[in-house]
Amino acid sequence: MRVGEVCNRDVVIMDRNKPISEAARLMRHHHVGDVVVVEERSGQRYPVGILTDRDLVVEVLANEVAPESLLVGDVMSFDLITTREEESLLEAIKRMRDKGIRRMPVIAANNTLIGIITMDDLLDLIAEQLADLVVLIGREQRRETDRQP
Repeated sequence: MRVGEVCNRDVVIMDRNKPISEAARLMRHHHVGDVVVVEERSGQRYPVGILTDRDLVVEVLANEVAPESLLVGDVMSFDLITTREEESLLEAIKRMRDKGIRRMPVIAANNTLIGIITMDDLLDLIAEQLADLVVLIGREQRRETDRQP
């Protein structure tokens, strides 16, 4: 399975020159834990960073920095780890594990943003597949029981 087949294509995005309070409001409104920071060039969106709810807590609130004085670009993570839509899901999961990240923007071959893959989405997908296996086992057991004289 490829990342592009399962990624969420409804990504909350933001410009680095917006206030972090606006980013926090967007996260709350869309019930997400991040905004992908993009630069728009020639009508295309290129991911340049990510701002997470954890960044807001650890970098702003815990350090008692006045949030009204900060822009997204002041707090966002610049060391953005992305995955290509054609990458295998297993490889993407391994990279997320190795890098210790919960969210990874998905990019097309031309490096434009097309989606995001998150640990929460992956857990939902895996839980769904495990539930299918449980149903399969139950059906197999019923079939065996039905065959017995």
